[in-house]
Amino acid sequence: MVSATDRTKRSMRTSVWLEGKADRGRKSAQPAGLDRDKIIEATVRLLDAEGAAKFSMRKLAAELHVTAMSVYWYVDTKDDLLELALDAAFGTVLLPDTGTGGDWREQLRELAAGYRALLVRHPWVTPLIGTYLNIGPHSMAFSQAAQQIVRNTGLPPHGRTGALGAVFQFVYGFGTIEGHFVERCAAAGLSQDEYFREAMGSIREQPQYDESFAQADELMEARGGGTVEEMRERDFGFALDLLIAGIEAMVERSKDR
Repeated sequence: MVSATDRTKRSMRTSVWLEGKADRGRKSAQPAGLDRDKIIEATVRLLDAEGAAKFSMRKLAAELHVTAMSVYWYVDTKDDLLELALDAAFGTVLLPDTGTGGDWREQLRELAAGYRALLVRHPWVTPLIGTYLNIGPHSMAFSQAAQQIVRNTGLPPHGRTGALGAVFQFVYGFGTIEGHFVERCAAAGLSQDEYFREAMGSIREQPQYDESFAQADELMEARGGGTVEEMRERDFGFALDLLIAGIEAMVERSKDR
């Protein structure tokens, strides 16, 4: 009989970073001009173009003008390759100087903006973040920068994980929705403003939404911004300011205890 422990181990996804496979070198039988970096770069290009659902090793091999077996000299599985691509994407985020002499608020804004840009630029990253352990060097550098910034706030240790969750789960959700919207606009062959106007125009033609739009019009006017991107920037900045104000309040509260 298989024990519960054995079943758990079998169901757990392993990591390319834990099995000594992350630094596989080239062997003599491998095709000249091909290396792991080129494979990862091509993988990111395909994921950007078609998303994770349509990605395949066959398509990757065609992109590289090699056979699928040539790719397997460098990676054992598609999962390994997706995990490598995920870490490469995190490597594009510019990390702020998290030295304690700087302003943690600006450090947090900079890292949050970089994370949001990553999620919008590479929408396939969103589902992969929750699929893999994210312990590659770039992902870990990002995580360590976030943790250091929260330490710089002066929050007591018991509150830091909550602060990390509040900020970066917010950015994850905001960037994910934004990325999906940008993808939808591109698929329709429309700019974000064109898509927004057409979508809103179609909805306004439905009388059952009149009451909802009456309230929304006031909010939209107060929101400001002449384009979808400007409105989104205002929303993101204001929401992040709210979170920063909340952290400041909790730091002050902790001093009174």
